[in-house]
Amino acid sequence: MSPAATAARGLKSISRAALSWKPTGRPQQTLAAAVSRSGVGLHSGKRATATLIPARAGEGRYFIVEGEEARVAAEVGNAEAQSVLCTTLRSECGVARVRTVEHLLSAMEALGVDNCRIEVSSGDEIPLLDGSAQEWVEVIQGAGLCAAEDVGGQKLEKMAPKIDEPVYLRKDDCFIAAFPSSQIHITYGIDFPKAPAIGCQWFNTFLDADIYSSKIAPARTFCIFEEVEKMRSAGLIKGGSLENARVCSMTDGWLNPPLRFEDEPCRHKILDLIGDFSLLARNGSQGFPIAHVVAYKAGHALHTKFLRHLSEKMAADQ
Repeated sequence: MSPAATAARGLKSISRAALSWKPTGRPQQTLAAAVSRSGVGLHSGKRATATLIPARAGEGRYFIVEGEEARVAAEVGNAEAQSVLCTTLRSECGVARVRTVEHLLSAMEALGVDNCRIEVSSGDEIPLLDGSAQEWVEVIQGAGLCAAEDVGGQKLEKMAPKIDEPVYLRKDDCFIAAFPSSQIHITYGIDFPKAPAIGCQWFNTFLDADIYSSKIAPARTFCIFEEVEKMRSAGLIKGGSLENARVCSMTDGWLNPPLRFEDEPCRHKILDLIGDFSLLARNGSQGFPIAHVVAYKAGHALHTKFLRHLSEKMAADQ
């Protein structure tokens, strides 16, 4: 049995989780100005535009897709359980859909954009840009942040979810666990034995805006070259290219170096995790829980399943 599988099996002794919401002592924020970016969608291959617009305190982050009236709130209840190779959200009525939201939401969560209206035009997919969250960070920093006000002109305090007891979720040898911590701490592991240039990697980090901007946001998405045709035959990654994804061959290594970090693939998985965990947010609160989150070989589906698991346990505790 692998060390990761042993660790996951050992988590069976962990007690039922408890999650609570804590005041941060800071006001909810929004953008100081509207900004937009255009680019190709990873899976559709079509050019689309995402416009980020300041929103009122308490509104949270939500999407408006061109041609659809329904809001798509960036909440875990709207995440499709079986979304492949990206995170897809649907409105409560199931009509409006927006795909590949994780990189944008990751940057918003890490930099503190708590309330934002995101208008998506010329498609239903967020532009991939260079495959990282770096350009979204630059866009947000360029617009600036300010305290958000509600419809009555009042500021609202930002709340944050906090893990009070350990919780975990496991599927085969893949798992996610969250442990009580005084600050956000992330440990992530990946293993690609068929692609030795990637291999087994671990990355460990605390999280704040500066750490995210320098160590996480620049990490680009990646894929295995031998799997590309299979994915395209399934109607996926039509917009993927050597310009917006790092491609690794099982036999020849990286086809489009250089990497920005030696462990760039693992860092990108943390980028995705932050974006997916942002979906725990409600009404302008923080999404990523104050906890030490440990994940191994997880992905979008397991990320969002863990959040549902966490939400169910919170409801049971209450």
